[in-house]
Amino acid sequence: MEESDALLVERAKRDPEAFGILYERYVNQIYNYLYYRVGNHHDAEDLTARTFFQALKHIGRYEERGLSFGIYLHRIAHNLASNWHRDHSWQEVIPIEHLETLEDSEEGPQSLVEQQEEREILFRAIRNLSSDHQQVLILRHVEQMDHASIAKIMGRSRGAVKALYHRALVALRKELDQWHKDRQGET
Repeated sequence: MEESDALLVERAKRDPEAFGILYERYVNQIYNYLYYRVGNHHDAEDLTARTFFQALKHIGRYEERGLSFGIYLHRIAHNLASNWHRDHSWQEVIPIEHLETLEDSEEGPQSLVEQQEEREILFRAIRNLSSDHQQVLILRHVEQMDHASIAKIMGRSRGAVKALYHRALVALRKELDQWHKDRQGET
């Protein structure tokens, strides 16, 4: 039977192995969230490590207070990603994803290039959104969280998250429409 987060946190205050179990339970979730926030593997790995380092450093002061340990980790990750964006706002970071090798794909090279371009356009559009809009979209679509869980992570009411989610979708549509207008102007 799997131990609850609350029991593992209490054990982790005395036993580092218990924190290791929490790490294994949440590392992929936190990494995925951070990757979509910063757009590259190197910084996502660094921020993931920093998230867990901060959680371990302050584990003695952690109290559940109705928020799960996973939500606590997401809040730390969000703060680190926000700081990262502020510190890197002068740089444009464009992720270079690995294209599938043509030998492994049944699709032609043109199709692969088009799919990659569409992903890059979407990632750029998301990164042009506000931090809150990015966060709500990533938690909803990447982490597959419901509005109630997102509300806990973001420290907002469920209704406020629904409204924020709607505004984020509208903002994303505007970003994508603007990109298409700019692209048409180039041709």
